[in-house]
Amino acid sequence: MTGVLPVAIGDATKTLQALLSSGKEYVCVMQLHKPVAEDQIRSVMDEFTDRIYQRPPLRSSVKRLTRVRTIHYLDLLETVQNKVLFKVGCESGTYIRKLCFDLGEALGRGAHMKELRRTRTGPFIEEDSTVLHDLVDAHAAWLEEGDEVLLRRMIQPMESCLKLLPKVYVRDSAVDAICHGADLALPGILKFTSGIRPRDQVAILTLKDEAVALGKSLLSSEDMERMEHGLAVKTRRVIMDAGMYPRLWRKRQKR
Repeated sequence: MTGVLPVAIGDATKTLQALLSSGKEYVCVMQLHKPVAEDQIRSVMDEFTDRIYQRPPLRSSVKRLTRVRTIHYLDLLETVQNKVLFKVGCESGTYIRKLCFDLGEALGRGAHMKELRRTRTGPFIEEDSTVLHDLVDAHAAWLEEGDEVLLRRMIQPMESCLKLLPKVYVRDSAVDAICHGADLALPGILKFTSGIRPRDQVAILTLKDEAVALGKSLLSSEDMERMEHGLAVKTRRVIMDAGMYPRLWRKRQKR
């Protein structure tokens, strides 16, 4: 497989958790074992554009249990002889190799995956990606000439990983407590995006759009609007180093 592979360095590795459940997009070449009419292929693909059952293939890194995965779109791009080129947008954890096999079974002809290219992972798309050879050249220009222009174009801020997550923005006075692992209470929140549901993964940000932490929402956005006190987000992964913002909280005294 080729295509988009987000790579993080330094503290940015803490944000990769946000990509684990993000959607993916692939362009795939499927090899049919016998000829099939194009309109029949389109019809079967339409049937698979929904929630489907999948059991991971024999060669997989997870336990082979039947799971439900969502296919957001499945577009036929081209057919040449018995080869079918299609684009698929799907939920994380979808096996495209198994999707090809299942499509072949539904068509009654059999099929297997021949080539696969990932064109999107979460907010990262192929058009904005960097070829490793270009990154090596940009790094060399920075080391040898002190020119960091190309390098800055290629390396994105860690907040880029959080683009698709619901967001909660906090007061400066709450930041350092969260950096020490504290959960986020309602008085520390200044604003938030709509549509947050309990148990959603959310990004906790400063008003300057700096990533503070990842957390699990304990309330809906409607509850956050309505309530004044109580915990709103359970901190799961601290991103910002402690001490970046003034410490305005006190440790509890031991009795």
